[in-house]
Amino acid sequence: MPELVWYFDPVSPFAHLALPAVERLAARRAVILRPVVFGAILKHWGQLGPAEIEPKRRHTYRLVTFQAQQAGLALRFPPRHPFRSLEALRLLAALDSPAPAVRAVFDFIWGEGRDPSDPGEAEALRQRLGAPPPDEGAKERLRLWTEEAIARGVFGVPTLAAGSELFWGADAMPMAEAYLADPALFVRGALGRLAAVEFGAARR
Repeated sequence: MPELVWYFDPVSPFAHLALPAVERLAARRAVILRPVVFGAILKHWGQLGPAEIEPKRRHTYRLVTFQAQQAGLALRFPPRHPFRSLEALRLLAALDSPAPAVRAVFDFIWGEGRDPSDPGEAEALRQRLGAPPPDEGAKERLRLWTEEAIARGVFGVPTLAAGSELFWGADAMPMAEAYLADPALFVRGALGRLAAVEFGAARR
């Protein structure tokens, strides 16, 4: 059975959408929860974040809110987005990212609509988590986790890694579940034939 690692950054509202599915999976199988710096991942792959493209930003906010409503999931945007998530990420790294703390961070940001980059709010979050002030060890742990994600090919958040297979986004969780139930899913039929599709025209 492959090791399962969920890479996330709480700046992503789609990570908030995916978290319930990850929690259901974790009730059956061990899932390692790894906070990572989304901005560093974007920089590595030469990508813009969805909020950095104005029409995509508007569409993204509408889509994630609509999907949360469809799922019956509480979602409230913080007053600013994207916000600096390093404070929240480092708090999780200081605690080694246990599941209750991860849930508490998402509830604070996306359930209550609070901005963890605000110094007062960051301190309120730290006290809620019972976390020590992040030290150099926490910062180094977060850096290593982010580098680990990039080395595995993670290009966005949230991503569930199941061995060498990556499942990006909240909407990929059903496919992840199907793969875990049937590890041969990607080697037969239409999914298996995708490996033979050649790269075509490249942008100059």
